Amino acid sequence: MKKKMLAVLLAGTMAASMTACGGSSSSNTAETTAAAQKSGDSAEKTEGAAPSKDASEFKIGLITDVGGVNDGSFNQSSWEGLERAGEELGVTVNYLESATDADYAPNIETFIDEDYDLIICVGYMLADATKAAAEANQDTRFAIIDDASIDLPNVTGLVFHAEQASYLVGYVAGLTTKTNNIGFVVGMSNETMNQFGYGYCAGAIDANPDITVQQFNANSFADSATGKTMANTAITNGADIVFQAAGATGLGVIEACQEAGVYAIGVDSDQSSIAPSTVLTSAMKRVDNAVYNAVEELMDGSLEGGVQSFDLAAGGVDIAPTQDLIAPEVITAVDEVKEKIISGEVVVPDDKESFEAKYGDVYQLD
Repeated sequence: MKKKMLAVLLAGTMAASMTACGGSSSSNTAETTAAAQKSGDSAEKTEGAAPSKDASEFKIGLITDVGGVNDGSFNQSSWEGLERAGEELGVTVNYLESATDADYAPNIETFIDEDYDLIICVGYMLADATKAAAEANQDTRFAIIDDASIDLPNVTGLVFHAEQASYLVGYVAGLTTKTNNIGFVVGMSNETMNQFGYGYCAGAIDANPDITVQQFNANSFADSATGKTMANTAITNGADIVFQAAGATGLGVIEACQEAGVYAIGVDSDQSSIAPSTVLTSAMKRVDNAVYNAVEELMDGSLEGGVQSFDLAAGGVDIAPTQDLIAPEVITAVDEVKEKIISGEVVVPDDKESFEAKYGDVYQLD
């Protein structure tokens, strides 16, 4: 078995190069008057749970990371879930965008000062600011996407088995490539983001043992120019499919693939609408549903501190439903391996130890 991996650690400057889709205190408020109430038995309230009140009195705010609400990725998906909660549940919703990481704490403080019932922070990069705010404001509820590190009764971590969705798109790439050469661009190399890489490489290798996976670390979630440069490097070196798990940086990857006439793979949401003839598929995290569910639990008093984990079996992650560019036989093969993941027959590696136990030291961004 020949398993080749190429790693290119091109570190873009982080804070200096970051741009966002709006200023640090850009906001948008959606208010609805329909007072739809969640049906079913009301769970016992936990410490810090919101008191019972009319739907319109609930105020839920969302803080983006530097990608902004139009990143086409998990910030946008989070806001879409919260918008839906506003429309269907009758709560008041709002967002603040962060231009740099220095905006996280003041943006959170803005919602605290305005007596928001739940503050949803998008991304592990907000963990420190979220923890500090939660410790100082124990009567305010917080939820944070993609982070399980905060052990406080008023903080709910919403995490996803990204490695499972990434395995599926890697499987698609391994069966679709004509050059046996594909690429991967990650926004930052860390424990959370490397789950995408482990899953993608594992799926590609299992589908095609002769595959080469070029690997790139952009060191930014908001630098589309760097994403485009890295994708072009991969394409020049023979890749005909490039997967990006890089937030707004990934938009540059998609652009490069579109210009070169090769396939890109999206992340977090179904990104096919960005470039319908280019985005082969996407590794989806249903962040929108997790956000919506958190609002429902806030309203009925059942939102607890701790971690909520969403996997393939629960519908928390999946391959995108748009499959027009995927060959029918590939779809069939992916559906089969999906069932094996759900049943436990296939266990997708989610960390360095479990990956290297089966595939060796071939993922080089960790």
